Amino acid sequence: MRNDASTPPTDGGAPAAAPVSPAPRADAARVITFGETMGLAVNDVPGSIATARAYSMGFGGADSNVAIALSRLGVRTAWISRLGTDPFGDLIERELRAEGVDVRAPRDPRHPTGFMLKQRRTQHTASVTFWRRGSAASHLSAADFPEDALGGAELLHLTGITPGLSASAREAVFTAADRARAAGVAVSFDVNHREGVWSRDEAAPVYRRLAAVADIVFAGDDEAAILVPAAPADELARAIAQLGPRQVVIKRGAQGAVALVDGVVHEQDAVRVDVVDTVGAGDAFVAGYLAALLDGAEPRARLRQGVAAGAFACTSRGDWEGSPTRAELETLGASEGVAR
Repeated sequence: MRNDASTPPTDGGAPAAAPVSPAPRADAARVITFGETMGLAVNDVPGSIATARAYSMGFGGADSNVAIALSRLGVRTAWISRLGTDPFGDLIERELRAEGVDVRAPRDPRHPTGFMLKQRRTQHTASVTFWRRGSAASHLSAADFPEDALGGAELLHLTGITPGLSASAREAVFTAADRARAAGVAVSFDVNHREGVWSRDEAAPVYRRLAAVADIVFAGDDEAAILVPAAPADELARAIAQLGPRQVVIKRGAQGAVALVDGVVHEQDAVRVDVVDTVGAGDAFVAGYLAALLDGAEPRARLRQGVAAGAFACTSRGDWEGSPTRAELETLGASEGVAR
């Protein structure tokens, strides 16, 4: 109800005041991400794991990758999950906090942090084995996303990985989405399908349900075809938009990206770089797009920043390590390789 001169008095005196919501804290997170992050070990020298003797330790997870990438682009971000009371849990929390991310991940003394082992078999090929069954994150539930989790937030970002971890994690994802919509917080959904988590047939109805409650949907060409029949990128976007979202972004890797925003198609070519590792590039793209959206940029500018962030992430190894800052984005494609 508007509080103005046209509002009728309730008691014969002054007009009734409209309810006032508490102002969000100045340091409140603008974006909330929600999902699994796992410890990581990778052999330092390409070759067989059977003969490798030196490994680097780290972590990765689509939701925390996006949180870090957003933070580097100047967007206050929080990450909600569960971690084990183990060294990988310590590492993940420490590094995320160091990246400026607000970590909201209680420690679970009964279940460990998930773990993945990446085998760099050659300089340009790798395979990943996961140990996530029974992990702390697989025990996520609606209780891990409290009603006040979105206080001050403008956007909730979800992926298709978390609902595939367990029935309770799936319930938690839908609870988060429902609470965001009730609070007027935009919902972003990146399909991010993982065959090692669940099959396309199992995932399809869940992805469609999430797309229906999302404001923005991100998907690769192949991932989009899980939700709707395979078609050219612009047709995929239109078909997904019929499910409900106002924005659909098709990530096409080296072919750039296509976005359908309020019924209008926008296309953007990729930025050409010398690719070192494509892991995490899609998450960096999402962060670049969302950061531009929060800045009020028009669709083409969102796509440009998305492809630039994704390209930058391809120039170094790691799940999140290559995500750029705003200043670094400006150096991409510079004619001279040294800044003076």
